[in-house]
Amino acid sequence: MSYKLVCPHCHSSLRIRTSEGQHIFLRLAYLQCTNEACGWSVRAEFQMTHELSPSGMPNPAVRLPLANAAIRRQAMKSADDQPDLLDQLEMETTSR
Repeated sequence: MSYKLVCPHCHSSLRIRTSEGQHIFLRLAYLQCTNEACGWSVRAEFQMTHELSPSGMPNPAVRLPLANAAIRRQAMKSADDQPDLLDQLEMETTSR
């Protein structure tokens, strides 16, 4: 499963042009809208925040808080239960 990033202006997909690691748990990414007429670009941060399950090969330097039950339940939801963000935005746009 992959996550689709969506332009909030034109609802086209965004692509990651480049990214750079800032920390073991933080990556900066520079995104660009794939719609040339829109051309929006943005900087984003992707951060690891909670451990859902322990690693089978733990690194002592990796220390994240264990996710609470609510976060783990959310992570366990099937992808089939959740509409794709792009599809959801398209449905909202057409219903206006």
